[in-house]
Amino acid sequence: MSSAAPAPGSSAPRANAPAALSAFLRGVERRGAVLAELQAGDASAGDAALAAAMTGFRALAAEAALSEWPSRFWSLLLTQPGLRQRTPVAIPVEVTDRLAELGSGPRAALLLRLAAGLNENEAAAVLGVAPPTYRLALQRALPRHADGRADPQAWQQLREQVHRRIKTLPPERLQRLAQAREAALQGVAMTASAAQPRAAAKRPRPSWLMPLLWSLLALCTLAFAATFWWPGGFAGRWLGGPDGVTVSALPEAAAPADRYGREAGLIAHRDFELLADPQGQAASDDLELRSWLAARDAGTIPAQAPAVPLEAAPPAPGTAPAGGETQGSETDTQEGE
Repeated sequence: MSSAAPAPGSSAPRANAPAALSAFLRGVERRGAVLAELQAGDASAGDAALAAAMTGFRALAAEAALSEWPSRFWSLLLTQPGLRQRTPVAIPVEVTDRLAELGSGPRAALLLRLAAGLNENEAAAVLGVAPPTYRLALQRALPRHADGRADPQAWQQLREQVHRRIKTLPPERLQRLAQAREAALQGVAMTASAAQPRAAAKRPRPSWLMPLLWSLLALCTLAFAATFWWPGGFAGRWLGGPDGVTVSALPEAAAPADRYGREAGLIAHRDFELLADPQGQAASDDLELRSWLAARDAGTIPAQAPAVPLEAAPPAPGTAPAGGETQGSETDTQEGE
């Protein structure tokens, strides 16, 4: 009797597991290299973590179903010690170089979507969180403007750069990754397979290099010390003059040339909008009157000022109080008599 084939999705060992494992590792090789590189900030550290994950995944693949391989592999890759810390980039030149500004969790959530190509449910399963939690971490990792708004252009640039890295890996790096994959399929230890490319690429140091460097350092030190011992110093001999310093008057500075014309000066004026609208400027001069008229029409203030009672009205300056004129006239009449 022939043995029954294992049901799809079962975790039973499969006779074609090595071939399937080789195809799977080949399929995730480029994406895994870029994800590990961007997560660690260094290509060498990322490749070492990927090689270790390939080696460790060989045992997991024998016990897991094919449908579980992607989540198991990416989870194993993200748990590698080499990806726990990111190497800072000295001079960021691309959007991907600024991933160090994110935390390890949000950066992993972002790279699972862009580099690994997983959807929200698959990426959430890799991180062991619920889909809403993964969605929140992904939102925190999205590029944003200075005011906090999402930046779709930066997101598109980040996506294009990640995909370009995946498609344009150098041939030498692809060869090292292929060697790490074959070593993982054969069960070779990660340390030995990772050390071989570096040892092969490292060239022996010439025996005369270090003595030459020390001699140059000693000459530089002596030359610097001689600038204090030699009369006038080497710099003084080169610059000229008895004390090593040549003094000359600077030419009279010419008046600065106008950089802007009259029109450009008006445009750069801080009140350009007001200067370009004479009618608006004239209307602004009558702002108080127009405001009073608007308030009067709205009924918020009375149309006429309230009448002041005659007996309460103060006398005008230079005007005699009531009865003063009569008294004065009587006095004048008496004096005339």
